[in-house]
Amino acid sequence: MKRILKLIGVLIILLPVSVIGFLYFKFPNAEPAPEISVGNNPERIQRGKYLANHVSACMDCHSIREWSKYSGPLIPKTLGEGGEVFDQKLGFPGSFVAPNITPSALGKWTDGEILRAISSGINKEGNALFPVMPHPAYGQMDKEDLISIISYLRSLEPIEKKNPTSKPDFPFNLILRTIPSPAKFGKLPDKNDKVSYGKYLFVAAACTECHTKQDKGKPIAGMELAGGFEFPLGNGTKIISANLTPDKETGLGNWTEAQFVKRFKEMELPKYKPHSIKEGEFQTIMPWTMYAGMTEEDLAAIFAYLQTVPAIQNKITN
Repeated sequence: MKRILKLIGVLIILLPVSVIGFLYFKFPNAEPAPEISVGNNPERIQRGKYLANHVSACMDCHSIREWSKYSGPLIPKTLGEGGEVFDQKLGFPGSFVAPNITPSALGKWTDGEILRAISSGINKEGNALFPVMPHPAYGQMDKEDLISIISYLRSLEPIEKKNPTSKPDFPFNLILRTIPSPAKFGKLPDKNDKVSYGKYLFVAAACTECHTKQDKGKPIAGMELAGGFEFPLGNGTKIISANLTPDKETGLGNWTEAQFVKRFKEMELPKYKPHSIKEGEFQTIMPWTMYAGMTEEDLAAIFAYLQTVPAIQNKITN
């Protein structure tokens, strides 16, 4: 009997060790970084600049935002230097720091390694990246668009800045290894197919990430795009994401295309001057000034797509 109990004790000790070992050897699951060269074509760089600043909004997290102003507009001289922290105060399972993505930091990365990081969530060292950078969404974009973003990153002004290393909490550090997966690149639709084109932009902007309520990190089925995702702001207050479905009472069902486009374009810099926010006043993490830089045509396409998703009644109050 003692021998059996001893054996059980050994198994209790070894089982977690074997599971941890399996996760470390088996995951993350991703293909080797491809061998590509993005070049420095001016048109490609311009396309990448548009995507990185106004659609996929890479610069949102990889720059410093001025949170004393409404919507936290970017501080221009920090473009790409990283440093934004997403930690336990904001509801994250660890402390995740946006890295420097200017040429001074990416100089030793190959173009293929950058592509793999953006689209599959695997960094140069082969470690998993937390999807606060929504690589599952970016991995559905047209490969050419991602190459354009990389071309733009290569053109940024180098900034010498070393940011702290991200540190996921246990046991999420193990779960994180299972999240990355090989990209499933899509194709940029024809602009004449307004709904499909709008859906592509919507995915590229990863809007679903913030506008779908979650339970323990997983989207709640039946609540897709109905809002309700809560963002604690670290100062004791929180905001809740809006309902984007065409529900007439609680969503965008009574909005017109013109109203939707205007809502964004009225926040476009430099016409819009972000006002100062005092303690206790309403603030938002929505990077309005970035998305406002989208063309009216692209915003109208996103609205057209949103009108096709299922209407879900979910009243949001901020």
